[in-house]
Amino acid sequence: MEFPLILVVGPALVVGLALGLLGGGGSILMVPLLTYVAGMDPKGAVAASLFVVGVTSLVGAATHARRGNVRWRTGLVFGAAGMAGAFVGGLVGGHVPGTLLMTAFALMMVATAAAMLLGRGKTPAGDGERRRDGLPLRRIVLDGLAVGAVTGLVGAGGGFLVVPALALLGGLAMPAAVGTSLLVIAMKSFAGLAGYLTTVSPDWTLVAVVTVAAVSGSLLGAPLASRVPEGALRKGFGVFVLAVGVLVLAQELPAPLGPAVGVGAAVLALLAVLCRVAGEHCPLPLLRARA
Repeated sequence: MEFPLILVVGPALVVGLALGLLGGGGSILMVPLLTYVAGMDPKGAVAASLFVVGVTSLVGAATHARRGNVRWRTGLVFGAAGMAGAFVGGLVGGHVPGTLLMTAFALMMVATAAAMLLGRGKTPAGDGERRRDGLPLRRIVLDGLAVGAVTGLVGAGGGFLVVPALALLGGLAMPAAVGTSLLVIAMKSFAGLAGYLTTVSPDWTLVAVVTVAAVSGSLLGAPLASRVPEGALRKGFGVFVLAVGVLVLAQELPAPLGPAVGVGAAVLALLAVLCRVAGEHCPLPLLRARA
């Protein structure tokens, strides 16, 4: 086994662990790992990421289903719409220059970090699953299409968008939103992969090893979902994703734009976190509204 492949196995375990715990978030790290550590080209890394995330999410969904945390009707409606968007995104992504693809991915990482650091992560008390039988079908389909397109284009599972959407639109409690999101992510990932495979052929030996590591992490993460404080884990992971996203931006964009954008993104994120802590005392109105 090559040394870079050994290096990527450990982080792949972390990706699976995050998927099992949070229902998303970990997959955002898979493309940088495969690109910068395993040495894959960006398009091949996105395609490989979609396969790894798809298999890992499917295994995680099965684990959550045994605990009664998968809402099949909601997940299948959202996932079917997401598959259509992901396939189109995968077709488009196969023709996008690698540098542009990685830049878009880095911006998605920064957005992911912001969602994790600023998001509440819980449904309102008592909201539980009161809308379970009355799905807002049109909104769920539109959200599924949009999230699916993002998944297919940049290889992100989209769990950081799917979990809040299922909680707010589908009225699911967080454990059910996490379990159902894994079903949705698996469906979207395989659809995006199908789009990419029309133009890309990943290193399947490397993909298989990374997939085994990620699935192992997912199996460890699912039982811990009800034991680890979700807020602390989500925010800690958000800081890590932000740091990686800023580094990717700084590397992909030409100087002096790359470092400037990276520093700017870090400053904005820091201001957002400070305003989150300050609450109504935040001097920045736009950030105060999210606090």
